[in-house]
Amino acid sequence: MDTREKYREFVNTAFVAAVDPLVIESAKGATYYGEDGSSYIDCWAGIAVVNNGHCNEAVIAAAREQMDKLIHCCSYTFHNKPMADLAEKLAEVTPGNLKKSFFGNSGAEAIEGAARLAKRYTKKNEAIALTHSFHGRTYGTLSLTGNAGRKKGGGPYMPGVAFAPAPYCYRCPLKLYDPETCGMACAEAIGDVVKFETSENVAFFVAEPIMGEGGIIIPPANYFKTVKKVLDEYDILFMADEVQSGFCRSGKLFAIEHYGVDPDIIVMAKGIANGFPLSCFIAPDEIADAFQVGDHLSTFGGNPVSCAASLANIRFIEENKMADQAAEKGKRVLAALQEINPKQVTIGEIRCQGLMVGIEIVEDAASKAPASAAAAKIKGAMREKGVLLGLGGVYANVLRIQPPLTISDDELDKVLTSMKEVLEA
Repeated sequence: MDTREKYREFVNTAFVAAVDPLVIESAKGATYYGEDGSSYIDCWAGIAVVNNGHCNEAVIAAAREQMDKLIHCCSYTFHNKPMADLAEKLAEVTPGNLKKSFFGNSGAEAIEGAARLAKRYTKKNEAIALTHSFHGRTYGTLSLTGNAGRKKGGGPYMPGVAFAPAPYCYRCPLKLYDPETCGMACAEAIGDVVKFETSENVAFFVAEPIMGEGGIIIPPANYFKTVKKVLDEYDILFMADEVQSGFCRSGKLFAIEHYGVDPDIIVMAKGIANGFPLSCFIAPDEIADAFQVGDHLSTFGGNPVSCAASLANIRFIEENKMADQAAEKGKRVLAALQEINPKQVTIGEIRCQGLMVGIEIVEDAASKAPASAAAAKIKGAMREKGVLLGLGGVYANVLRIQPPLTISDDELDKVLTSMKEVLEA
């Protein structure tokens, strides 16, 4: 029985039919190597996880060294040096006055923990999230997710969650398609959500600075500053979900840095340890100290091996100026994509911030009708050329280009040339 058959027989997953049934044997840098000898440029980075490349030698060396010392001790029952050192480093590199970290294993776990902390600190029990958002697949995080496609079959969900319109200017929910006007109106609409959809007992507002699963939706420059003014008026905490957009993916260490706003809590995972399971939420002393002894715990959170890997990962980011690399490569991708003239499909919009790139495929420019089947066909054609893309958006019509930030110039050339050939064929 081969690997594919074992998946069909023994692996319980809702995504077997959706994921291309490649059997990956190894990976290095930005390339996957299949069990059958095939190779592919990975333009999804394991869903924006291996930002510093598959099997990064510096990260692996740090993890290997730690494995010879200590693998597990329950980091919240006993102390270990890698977790302490990582917490100190995150306090140094995060924006604002964020200081104390709590570590878990996944983005969903961190979002749930951060939500609990926000409620504990504010002594309030409601939340506001955005339409088109995605925060995880647990009960709590799906309750905060503004996408019915991700929530089907799991309701009813957690009460006390209201949704504000996402600043998706290409499809502005308020029919205000100018980015500045759309951004301002969507931000100000949060005040109406508080007044008319809640009991004004809102603990936190959660948003992805760049909405990944929603289709690489990049809010206008004025959006978060206006949001923060509204939140401050109602004494609501701002939680930035940097699970996908963090660790230089956007051309900044954290995507919220593009907006000049300091969140009250930042949640991170995915790129934090370049493939080792780890997540974190970080808050200022005053907020973090709202947790009392016994309020929260994670058996595997703060795992010494993952923390050692994360420290090496952050050192690699700093030493190699990965934020600058992502910004420059993103400009190159955007310029190349803008020169493409598709023959049988229409590019509705290209959204690019660093190496977080979305290409929205539509039936025609006037109607903006989502061309989901065409987007899937393009993804398949790119795979035939040895390039693996992501596909997202509420309508599954957004091609996602999110390669490791270490992708070489030659590999990037192949990706862009292949995309041009496919779209213009």
